[in-house]
Amino acid sequence: MQLNYESSISLHVQLKGIIEKQIASGELTGKIPTEREFMAYYNISRSTVREAINLLVREGILEKRHGSGTFVSLKPIHQWLGNLTSTTDMIRQMGWEPGAKLIDHYIMTPSAYIQEKIGSKEVYFIKRVRYADNIPVGVESHYYPVAIGKALSEYDLNDVTLYEIEQNELGIWFAEASQTIGGGIIPDEDAGHLNVPKQLPVLVAERVIKEQDGSTVEFEKAYYRSDMYNFQIHLSRKFG
Repeated sequence: MQLNYESSISLHVQLKGIIEKQIASGELTGKIPTEREFMAYYNISRSTVREAINLLVREGILEKRHGSGTFVSLKPIHQWLGNLTSTTDMIRQMGWEPGAKLIDHYIMTPSAYIQEKIGSKEVYFIKRVRYADNIPVGVESHYYPVAIGKALSEYDLNDVTLYEIEQNELGIWFAEASQTIGGGIIPDEDAGHLNVPKQLPVLVAERVIKEQDGSTVEFEKAYYRSDMYNFQIHLSRKFG
């Protein structure tokens, strides 16, 4: 994207818009270019760059860190540990517009690790990219018993909550879930879905959901952008 030097719109306003679009698309994350880099790339003055940056700082989109530079400061998505909440509900609670795009779905023979989690040699695989205000924030891979996965595949799985379909349409009620969270490197294919560099460190979450009879309904493995997503846990101390 380039500036239009003939436009009646001020250059600093144009630059502000370009930066906002780059942030929204995921092209610009973390630390932004320096004033000198903006000046050289767009052939503009330092004051023009500063006006654009200062506007974005005042709006809370960027933040200046003393001695480090200026960084994207989008409000991250928080997930409270201890609550079985869908990604859609979580994003909505943070004031963002949730979205989901189906990437693929099919019957497969997974790794021995996933076979053990599901309790079956064959599973139904569903992969989706998750969005917050049209920004890709995570890639979620779901593994189901084949019968459940086939039933889910009869529905349009774009921009919907899988949990709601399972409960409201298929009559599956979750009794409990266990979740682990750690750090990892995003696979190259999934980096493309998130518009982030390959080999980027990300949050990796695994979740196992069970029905009341103890059977596993779903195993999920997800990669989330660490600049857009974090987990919180409430701790209390028992006395006596």
